Amino acid sequence: MADQPTATERFIQGILPENPVYRQLLGLCPTLAVTNSLMAAVTMAGAVGFVLLCANVIISLIRNLLKPHLRIVVFTLTIATFVTIADRLLAAYLYQMSKTLGPYIPLIIVNCIIICRCEVVASKQNPLVAAADAIGQSMGFGLALASIAAIREILGTGCLFGLRLLPAVWPDWVIMVLPPGAFLTFGLLLGTVNWITARKDGKKLA
Repeated sequence: MADQPTATERFIQGILPENPVYRQLLGLCPTLAVTNSLMAAVTMAGAVGFVLLCANVIISLIRNLLKPHLRIVVFTLTIATFVTIADRLLAAYLYQMSKTLGPYIPLIIVNCIIICRCEVVASKQNPLVAAADAIGQSMGFGLALASIAAIREILGTGCLFGLRLLPAVWPDWVIMVLPPGAFLTFGLLLGTVNWITARKDGKKLA
C-alpha cells in the first residue's frame, strides 16, 4: 500500500523513533529479567532478532493466505517454530548461557514485540519491508538491553564482559544486579529518553 512506510523508514524507525523498549514499552519481561549481565542481554537480543526476522519474512510471504480469525494462531505457530530452533541451538553451542537464560528463551514465543511486528508489518507488507522492520526493531531491542545491562553490570560488579573497569576500591552496588536494580535502571533510562524527546519536541515548536 502506498501510504505504508518503506523498508528504509521501517528500519530507521525501529532503532530509535519506535524503539520497542523505550518508546513502545514492549518486551519488558526479558528486558528486566536478563539484563544483570551484558553477555546475557546480547544473547537474548540475538535470539529475539533471529526469531523476529524469520517470523516476519515467513508471515509476509504467506500474508495473502492469512485468514483474519486464524492469523494470531498462525503467528504463534510460526514464532514457536523458530523459538524452538533458537533454543536448541543455544543448548547445543552455548549450553551455560542457555541454562543462565532459563525459561526466558521459550518465552520469546509470547514476546509482544514479535507478535506486534507480525500484525503491523509482516501481514501487510512485502518480505523486504518485513525483513528491514525486523532488523531495525531487533537493533532497537538490542540497544535497549545493552544499555540497561552495561549500567547494571558495571555498577553492580565493576566489570564488563569479565574485564574490570572500575577501581578495586569502588564498592560494588549489589542491588544493581538484583531485580530492584533492573527497575531502577530502566526507570532512569526511560525518564532520560522521555526528557530528551520532550526537549526536541519543544525546540521544534519554538
